[in-house]
Amino acid sequence: MKIKKGDTVKVLSGNDKGKTGEVLEVIPKTNKIVVKGVNVRKKHIKPRKQGEEGGIVSVECAIHSAKVNVVCSKCGKATRIGYVEEKGEKVRVCKKCGAKIK
Repeated sequence: MKIKKGDTVKVLSGNDKGKTGEVLEVIPKTNKIVVKGVNVRKKHIKPRKQGEEGGIVSVECAIHSAKVNVVCSKCGKATRIGYVEEKGEKVRVCKKCGAKIK
C-alpha cells in the first residue's frame, strides 16, 4: 500500500468527501485505512464488569484506501504517490510537485 500510518490524507468520495485527517491505522489485508475524524459511527458499549459504565461511544471505522489521496506537505494538494530510487532505497514522491513524502 502507498499510504502509511501518520500520513495526512484527503477523502475523495463518500459521506465525508473533502475532509482531511491523519491515518491512525492501516489494514493491508483488506486495503482499508482508519482516518481520524472520518467515517465516525456510534458504538453501543455494554458494561462488562461491576462498576464499569456502558454507553454510546463514537468510533472511527475503516474506509477503502482508494477513496483517499495523500496530501503533499510541500504543495498542500491531494496527490497520487510515485516512487523514485535514491541510494538503493525506494522513496515516496509527490506526483504533482516532485517533493519527497516522509
